[in-house]
Amino acid sequence: MTEQVRAESDSMGTIEVAADRYWGAQTQRSIGNFPIGRDTFIWGRTMIRALGVLKLAAAQANADLGQLPLSGVEIAALEQAATEVMDGELDDHFPLVVFQTGSGTQSNMNANEVISNRAIEILGGNLGSKSPVHPNDHVNRGQSSNDTFPTAMHIAIVLELHDRLYNQVQGLREVLAAKAEQFAGVVKVGRTHLQDATPITLGQEIGGWVAQLDFALEQVRHAEQGLGDLAIGGTAVGTGLNAHPDFGTTTARRISELTGHEFRQASNLFAALSAHDALVNISGALRVLAMAAMKIANDVRWLASGPRNGIGEITIPENEPGSSIMPGKVNPTQCEALTMVATRVFGNDATVGFAGSQGNFQLNVYKPVMAHAVLESIRLLGDSCQAFTDNCAIGIEPNHARIEANLASNLMQVTALNRHIGYDKAAAIAKKAHKEGTSLREAALASGHVTGEEFDAWVVPIDMTHPS
Repeated sequence: MTEQVRAESDSMGTIEVAADRYWGAQTQRSIGNFPIGRDTFIWGRTMIRALGVLKLAAAQANADLGQLPLSGVEIAALEQAATEVMDGELDDHFPLVVFQTGSGTQSNMNANEVISNRAIEILGGNLGSKSPVHPNDHVNRGQSSNDTFPTAMHIAIVLELHDRLYNQVQGLREVLAAKAEQFAGVVKVGRTHLQDATPITLGQEIGGWVAQLDFALEQVRHAEQGLGDLAIGGTAVGTGLNAHPDFGTTTARRISELTGHEFRQASNLFAALSAHDALVNISGALRVLAMAAMKIANDVRWLASGPRNGIGEITIPENEPGSSIMPGKVNPTQCEALTMVATRVFGNDATVGFAGSQGNFQLNVYKPVMAHAVLESIRLLGDSCQAFTDNCAIGIEPNHARIEANLASNLMQVTALNRHIGYDKAAAIAKKAHKEGTSLREAALASGHVTGEEFDAWVVPIDMTHPS
């Protein structure tokens, strides 16, 4: 069966487009010209949503400023089409990949064409006619891809942070904080350099993870503030050519109203087009969060290692079989997933940092890959933190028998003797116990430097978990 097509045109001429698609000539050309990868901006639909928000806000701003040469009915159709893009009703009409022109022009035109053709359809016209709602003259009025795409990038990232990251990470933080409080009295071996160290409580150990998440979230929230500055109104090079003087500020206000988040026109539009330091900054903050996640996940899987020949001081949920050949084996899969996510975020951050350094004159042409990398990092961190919370963290429990056995044989409790008999004598006691395979108490008494009563009074594990 022959596919039904229609002819669409642009400044390059005409091209055939599937008859049931709302996109136009420039989108179709991009499909043919950039068969690179399969990652499209339908991924998470966040960029499409942001483009819909932007185009709706721009239409409202142009209407407010008397800049749209359309009737009220036509403006209403344009706004309805943009709203449908924002709400996800037209996602199938956004087929473009990340690796396209570095300014995001094709994705901007994809939005313009879809909104134009959908508005024309609402008005009873013919798709591809560009009348009465034109993709460039009306949908893109007062705009350039060079200012709309970075504006959409900022909108998308802010929305994704609030929709897919903050609550998920905060949820993990709250579960771990509750565990820290619950296990505040469980005394265990501390470890430095992967070697035995003086005692700590399990609550203190988990509390360190909580503090890391608090710090990382604070950094992300601080970095988010820079995303409130929008490039809109700068048009092609930052001068605002062909835009009403109040278009940028009015559009930013409308975007704030539509999203519930505070946005404003950037104070310097030249920087907003040619440098994306806010994305580099937020990516760096996400890297800090990934580092915290890596530390937490690694600690958990080390502490849960075993079940019989590892550290085994905590137990975690057993979620699935761990081996296709070893019966009964169960692995710390949630930890592994979270650490893999961390490595991906590190890689994304390297991409964003390098791409952010490549602005030339009045434009940075690495916008799509920067947006994609940051959005992927947010989504991966949010999803993995949620999964780790639900399938691992919530089920962490102390293995009291192993904790007590390890603590009883911990030679570094000898540190409590330093103030009483000195470092050198205490070190000799520890080495003697280790060499002879005896307990620390036995070695201390054999040294003649400590009586049994003194040892029992001075070497008390719980007293070693706080300043004394």
